[in-house]
Amino acid sequence: MRTRPRLPAGFFHALVYFDARTRRTARRVRDALVARFAVDCRWRDRPIGPHTKPNFRARFSRARFGALVPWLMRRRAGLSILVHPYSDDQVADHTDRALWLGRPVRLRLGFLRRRAP
Repeated sequence: MRTRPRLPAGFFHALVYFDARTRRTARRVRDALVARFAVDCRWRDRPIGPHTKPNFRARFSRARFGALVPWLMRRRAGLSILVHPYSDDQVADHTDRALWLGRPVRLRLGFLRRRAP
């Protein structure tokens, strides 16, 4: 299993899921998100890791959460979005600590690490 680079505490990911039909919409949402918040986005044209659909991932700090998440709520254009914190317990980050905008997308949790007790 590949290890993730460590981010400081207080960082979040927003994963915006798309398919062939909604790909163009996702690009528009991503372009507007980058223009408005200058966030780091990574585009993935196929499912990867626990994510069962293509997506783009935006990484942002706690300081941006209060503006960025409501912006996504209003401008998600029908796309499903997973917002989660970034910590050393990937399973909890993607489940118990997660926020879904729109319809949840099935995740393959076996790809994720759980913090050792």
